[in-house]
Amino acid sequence: CLTVDPFAFYRFYRENMIYPDARPNSAHYALAELEDAGKLKAIITQNIDGLHQAAGSRRVLELHGTVSRSYCMRCGRVCLPDGGESVPKCPACGGIVRPDVTLYGEPLDGFTFREAEEEIERADLLIVGGSSLTVYPAASLVGNFEGGKLVIINYSPTAYDDSADLVICGSIGEVLESIAELE
Repeated sequence: CLTVDPFAFYRFYRENMIYPDARPNSAHYALAELEDAGKLKAIITQNIDGLHQAAGSRRVLELHGTVSRSYCMRCGRVCLPDGGESVPKCPACGGIVRPDVTLYGEPLDGFTFREAEEEIERADLLIVGGSSLTVYPAASLVGNFEGGKLVIINYSPTAYDDSADLVICGSIGEVLESIAELE
């Protein structure tokens, strides 16, 4: 854990959570196009990579935070993301700087989670893509949907398939790309 062994945490973090060469894929770009066309109101994601924003999406609710932001655990100051130091320190107070991500065992940010609930409650169409819907509490958000149509796009079955109006077994990138081309 970060507070118990910050050196081990940052070694793990850099090796397993940071992918500087990652680029948006066709799904990210298709979602940004749908948002630009006024067809998409929000993206709710468990991803922490910032690729939705890199593709041009503006309304992205990151349930598990993002590696694009960091803050000091002592004074709360927003700091630049980890620059490669062994254990990054706050320039103001010398406290440990941590990525603004939800780590295992930590609660999700309540404000972001509530925003996600509200977006889903208002939606008339909910597309769940590329998720097994097994990670809670995020998976529970589908239960808030009372709108018209629920669409699930995933390679494997989910617990919500029987409730969905349409289930597409396949690549979210390919499916969303073909939808965006119809626009």
